[in-house]
Amino acid sequence: MKILIVFAHPEPKSFNGALYRTAVETLQEQGHEVKTSDLYQMNFNPVSDRSNFTTVKDHSFLKLGMEEIYATEHDGFAADIHTEQEKLEWCDLLIWQFPLWWFSVPAILKGWTDRAFAAGKIYGAGRIPYVSGKFKGKKALLSLTTGSSESYYAKDGDYGDINGILKPIHRGILEYVGFSVLQPQLNYEVAHLTDAERKVLLQKWSERLKTIFEEEEMQVGKY
Repeated sequence: MKILIVFAHPEPKSFNGALYRTAVETLQEQGHEVKTSDLYQMNFNPVSDRSNFTTVKDHSFLKLGMEEIYATEHDGFAADIHTEQEKLEWCDLLIWQFPLWWFSVPAILKGWTDRAFAAGKIYGAGRIPYVSGKFKGKKALLSLTTGSSESYYAKDGDYGDINGILKPIHRGILEYVGFSVLQPQLNYEVAHLTDAERKVLLQKWSERLKTIFEEEEMQVGKY
C-alpha cells in the first residue's frame, strides 16, 4: 500500500521525530511504499495567497476559492502545492505526525492544508462532502503528542474529551474530503516520560502500524 506521512515538528530529535522515523521504517519494512512531507525541513510556506498560483483569473480582487478552481482548470498551482496534491492523490493512507499546540495542529500544518486542499482540485466540483469526497476509499490517521497528562483530556478533564478537540480536524477536514478516519495515536505528556517509557510508546506505535490496514474506521459523528 501507499502511505503519505506529513511531519510537523521543528526539532528532528524530538519524540515526534522519533514517532515519524518509526512510522517510516516500520511501514517500509512491511513492504509498503512511503512518501513524506517534512514541513519544517522543507521550509514549507504556510501562507495562502497569490503565491499559490501561476495563473490569475481576477487581477483586481483575490478570492482564493475562485482562483483555486481556475488553477484546477488551467494547471495553475505553484510547484510546491502541486507536489503535495500529487502525494495526496497517490496515497492510500495519510498520516499526520504533530504536537498538539493550542488544541490544534502547528500553523505550518494548518497552512499546508489551507494551500493543498484547494477548491476544485480537492473538494467541490460536484463532489458531495462526506458522501463522495475525492479521497473516498482512503484512510487518514492522526499521530500526536501532548504536553499534559491523559486525565486532562478525559470527558470530565480540564481540557475536555480529546476526541472533541480533534473533531474539527477529523470531521471538518479529513472526512469532509472523503477520508475514512482511524483512531488517533495519542501520546500524552511525553516531555515528562522516561526514556524507557518512550521506547514502549514507540514499540506500540510500530506494532500498530504493522496491521494498520486491517483497522476499521472510527465513528466521528456530526457536530
